[in-house]
Amino acid sequence: MPTRAVHLHSSARRGPRLTLDEVRSAAGQLEQADAADVVAWARSTFGDRLCVATSFTDTVLVHLATRVDPDLRVVFLDTGFHFAETLATMKQAQARYQLNLEVVRPEPSALDVWQAGSEACCRARKIDGLDRALGGRTAAWLSGLRRADGPSRADTPVVDLDGRGLVKINPLARWSDAEVADYERANDLVTNPLVAQGYPSVGCWPCTEPASADNPRAGRWSGTAKTECGLHQ
Repeated sequence: MPTRAVHLHSSARRGPRLTLDEVRSAAGQLEQADAADVVAWARSTFGDRLCVATSFTDTVLVHLATRVDPDLRVVFLDTGFHFAETLATMKQAQARYQLNLEVVRPEPSALDVWQAGSEACCRARKIDGLDRALGGRTAAWLSGLRRADGPSRADTPVVDLDGRGLVKINPLARWSDAEVADYERANDLVTNPLVAQGYPSVGCWPCTEPASADNPRAGRWSGTAKTECGLHQ
């Protein structure tokens, strides 16, 4: 993993919102940066208006980010359809890392995959929940997206703007699967047992199947053209 010091221009620190030009400048300057340096930049830039969103497929980003800021708000979207193993991973991580964890659940009337199909289910149980979690008090959020996740994420920048106009930071964008595994071993991290059982990308149980490491997202919405739930589009 790269370990290069980062020195950003002061324009990126003017306030909690960045312009598109500032986002592009930050993405370029942070491209070769160590992931912890990226998180530290995000924390110094956005302060308590920063959070991290996680699916608990693994705990790498949560561990790395909370080492930079132990009080960082950690957002988990409990769709109501997570595997029991994922919920157990969440509870173990909260206990071990003493997370400032916010579990966001869908509205009682939220549609599900059997009622309305996967697009409407993802909208009601993931996207709407993240909108609520980020709304009002958030200027930027950390995501665990990596280019190695698959073709749909191959161009993931380190710093980006999401569809809400919030800054989205992907500190692990350049990490390979081997680097993730090395970090997990070196830090004795809580791991989701489903990964070792052939689920390299873990979502909701009705829409997730085992997949090969060469195409980890092939097990998500298998048999359809869908490759993303919408959180990262």
